[in-house]
Amino acid sequence: MSAGQPGALRRLTERLTRSSHELEAAELRRESSDLLGVVHIGEARLRTKVTICGEVRSVTLRPREETPALDVEVWDGTESLHLVWLGRRRIAGIVPGIKVRATGRITTRRKLRVMFNPAYEIVGRAGQAHG
Repeated sequence: MSAGQPGALRRLTERLTRSSHELEAAELRRESSDLLGVVHIGEARLRTKVTICGEVRSVTLRPREETPALDVEVWDGTESLHLVWLGRRRIAGIVPGIKVRATGRITTRRKLRVMFNPAYEIVGRAGQAHG
């Protein structure tokens, strides 16, 4: 048995025993690490301009008396971030399962990480390679 095989066997065993959630999180972390200039949500500093990339988990319209707000939860395998567009009821193409890249400043609201009115780009569907 060569020295490399025990490590390979261990990695295979770990992969087979990990949950699908853990595998998905690892894949999202790896994909966002491959993108130049992208920061993991869990590592992003508050109140500094950052670019994140992740999968849309939910899209919610938060009706307000005067101004609606579109709340999009994005997850990148490290943590969730809420992208909030004030005055918007929907954004074409932003649906659960799509990957987005967003740039803006992260703050906290009600103990949640939030980015208001970010610049964004639809990157693709979950599981697709970037390119």
